[in-house]
Amino acid sequence: MDSGKSGSGGFSGLAGWLVRPAGWQAWAVLGVVLGAAALRIAYRVPDGGMDNAIVVRAADAWLDGRSPYADRHFLYLPGAVLAAVPQAMFPQVGRVLVPVGVVGALACGWACALRIHGVALRSRFAVLGLLGLVLGFAPFVHLVELGNWTVASAVALPVALLCVCRGRWVVAGAVIGAAVAVKPLLVPVLLLFVFARKWRALGVAVLVPVVVSVLAALVLPDPGAFFTRTLPFLLRGEDRFVRLYEASPAAVLPRVGVPAVVASLVSVVGGVVGVWCAWRRWRAPGPWVGAEVPSAGGPEAGRVVETAAALMLAAFLVSRPSYDHYLLVVLPLLLAGALRASSVVRGPWFWVALVPQVPGFVWVGVEVLPRRAFKDAFTLCVLAGVVFWWCAAVGRRGGPVGPASVPAPSAGASVAGEWSLPGAPQSRPFP
Repeated sequence: MDSGKSGSGGFSGLAGWLVRPAGWQAWAVLGVVLGAAALRIAYRVPDGGMDNAIVVRAADAWLDGRSPYADRHFLYLPGAVLAAVPQAMFPQVGRVLVPVGVVGALACGWACALRIHGVALRSRFAVLGLLGLVLGFAPFVHLVELGNWTVASAVALPVALLCVCRGRWVVAGAVIGAAVAVKPLLVPVLLLFVFARKWRALGVAVLVPVVVSVLAALVLPDPGAFFTRTLPFLLRGEDRFVRLYEASPAAVLPRVGVPAVVASLVSVVGGVVGVWCAWRRWRAPGPWVGAEVPSAGGPEAGRVVETAAALMLAAFLVSRPSYDHYLLVVLPLLLAGALRASSVVRGPWFWVALVPQVPGFVWVGVEVLPRRAFKDAFTLCVLAGVVFWWCAAVGRRGGPVGPASVPAPSAGASVAGEWSLPGAPQSRPFP
């Protein structure tokens, strides 16, 4: 993976400063922060995190000849059982390797997201962006503390979209399929292959988890329990403990008196609207339409990322359960495109959505544990609404202009001064 151009790339002002190479001091600070985040959790949290322990217990159960699905909180496909066997055999090693591995995987996902948008890995933006995620977005630390296997999706999606931007659709399908074989969180992204009519890549993305699951199921004592226990649990979402953390409207609205049927309808409608907006974003007219091989860093990179993000956010609105750390699957991809002149990140409501997730932010009356999900639901719904609105607006007006056709800001001009909501009057070229 190359580091990209080290110059200012035609940017000036704040953007020009951000794309220049970072000094060793910045890298040292980043290393200390990432190391401290991983080692602190390795010291305080046993078994690599509560969620990781669930998967490890499932592997222990299989080694003992019992069904992994006897634990109703084990919500993974059969392939995850075999993937957790090394941890079950060497638990003390996993206690350190899991948080270190989660932090490393999230950093890898950020690096791939940067390359999708053509941003150099040595840039100040690369360092400051990752620092911002660690220090300014609470779900980052939550994911490391839990050791949740969502991290597989958080790194697989940027890798797959980078492959898409380089024209390697089949490889992208294999990456998505491998992630789904462990945890089916990225299933909504399969619609991206449908939108692009990449049927061979779609076949690979489906075949990989099917083959892995079937082979793993052959060695499990009760593989059918996934359908008789796990799926009904996911569909009903009736677990009291899980409900405390669920952020989807279907889980949160009934807690404020909305009938469950109405809440579920709201979630489904939101998900359908999100898929429609994703399709509009993909079909937005532009120089990429009909192009066989997209290119990283161009306007089509934004199209790929925003389409995938809309699909995932639509699924999070409907999913039961839906947690705050799921946002790490899409947020780094969107943030990495902040330097593009036409980016959803430039809208102020994008940042309003993230405010409740700032560590130390206290939302009076909603801060206690049983109400934590209200903050997460606010972030999910507002962020989804912003991304859906943006995708629909771009689809209506046409694709965003590429970096080469956007006049560079005048010397000393602040990139932040150009931010606006999609649909608002623009002071810069906009389709």
